[in-house]
Amino acid sequence: MGRYILRRLLQMIPVFIGTTLIIFLAVYALPGDPVKALFGDKAADPATVARLKHQYGLDKSLIEQYWMYLSNLFKGDLGTSFSQREVSDILGDAIPVTIQLALVAFVLEAVFGIALGMLTGLKRGKIVDQIVLVLTLLVISIPIFVIGYLAQVYIGTKWGIVNPTVTDSNDITQLILPGIVLGSVSLAYVSRLTRTSVVENIRSDYIRTAIAKGLPRRRVVGVHLMRNSLIPVVTFLGTDLGALMGGAIVTEGIFNVKGVGNTLYKAITGADGPLVVGTVTFLVVVYLVASLLVDLLYAVLDPRIRYA
Repeated sequence: MGRYILRRLLQMIPVFIGTTLIIFLAVYALPGDPVKALFGDKAADPATVARLKHQYGLDKSLIEQYWMYLSNLFKGDLGTSFSQREVSDILGDAIPVTIQLALVAFVLEAVFGIALGMLTGLKRGKIVDQIVLVLTLLVISIPIFVIGYLAQVYIGTKWGIVNPTVTDSNDITQLILPGIVLGSVSLAYVSRLTRTSVVENIRSDYIRTAIAKGLPRRRVVGVHLMRNSLIPVVTFLGTDLGALMGGAIVTEGIFNVKGVGNTLYKAITGADGPLVVGTVTFLVVVYLVASLLVDLLYAVLDPRIRYA
């Protein structure tokens, strides 16, 4: 196991460098002058423009800029935003908010999605199975911004159950509704994926053997069936964790949540290259760590899996 973890960590290095290089080139190779864009319609003083370009390293080649960014990155320096704030400080304010939002969504989709999937898989073909299949298909078919708008209008405004917009992004109780909206589509996918896996595994020989041995139904379902059925679900949840951290742009925009998604959106619209690259670099690390954790969980769920 130790050798496997070490090998995976070593594999992450070229993946990290490759992805950050592509992101860096995609951001800074775009046409236009980001420094002049800071002045808007006002005439930019050539001396000020030159000083700012030198300050941000924009007077160097793209490869030199990337090498400088990578060198500073390994020192813990994500650079300085065009707003003159450190990127690490901006992310330091946004990351805890998005972690709370993603946690609400992740718990929702993992707990309720797996529970619904197990229920419908065991009740295959019955009325509860048909109802859940129709409801999950309906949720998947509706765009997330429509779900968010409906939740905001009805739950927040008309029924007055919660505030329609978030006034304090650090208050997790105000993030429950955005978290439900964010995790709703993933919950539907987890439910359907779990159901499919349960239906497939319930016909397997090892399940028949466990039943033939006279094992209690609780043990057959909870140990043998559930653990093996969760392997594809864990894969989805692991990749979705990164999506929840970075894909909350629409949800955070609708509910005015000051998280990573909102920060990334403002950085893109404001052509703030250092902030865009720093934010996406953080998301790359989240994806890599989530991928490693998913691989390690395989051996926990299925004892037949062993890492050399």
